[in-house]
Amino acid sequence: MINNKPIHTLSVYVTNKPGVLARIAQTFSRRGYNIESLVVSPAIDGHFSRMTIGVSGEADGLDQIIRQVSKLIDVLHCTDHTFDDAVVKEMGLIKISVSAEERGEALQIAEHFGCKTVDLTETSMILQAVGDPAKLDALVEMIEKFRIIELVRTGKVLLARGAETT
Repeated sequence: MINNKPIHTLSVYVTNKPGVLARIAQTFSRRGYNIESLVVSPAIDGHFSRMTIGVSGEADGLDQIIRQVSKLIDVLHCTDHTFDDAVVKEMGLIKISVSAEERGEALQIAEHFGCKTVDLTETSMILQAVGDPAKLDALVEMIEKFRIIELVRTGKVLLARGAETT
């Protein structure tokens, strides 16, 4: 939630062509919505792509934006999955400054959150975490006791559960 506005998670299935992302982003921008996260990946055959967009803004106008995005050339469908039963994951890389004395505690926190240590030096470590966004938020809160040097998060990716299509 940002500024008391929920982050809506949209799935947009598009043809894999240049300029499609720009037209979609412009649709959100014109209506005063901010794209908080964006993940784009090719679909199975490579001719299409799936965009997972995290967007914040007033809920009232979101239905209109979804209809407008769905009407764009090269958009096959746009769906709001915010309240759907779906598997939602995000990946984060966190580089922290740790001394030899602090390393044990940092590794305990990392283990609790199911992190992998992907880099380790005398003075720093990089943790890789995968989970729902709330889990990553909690990890960042716990790890802030060490100095966070850098943090990068992928944004949400999701698939509808069961036989439902995303």
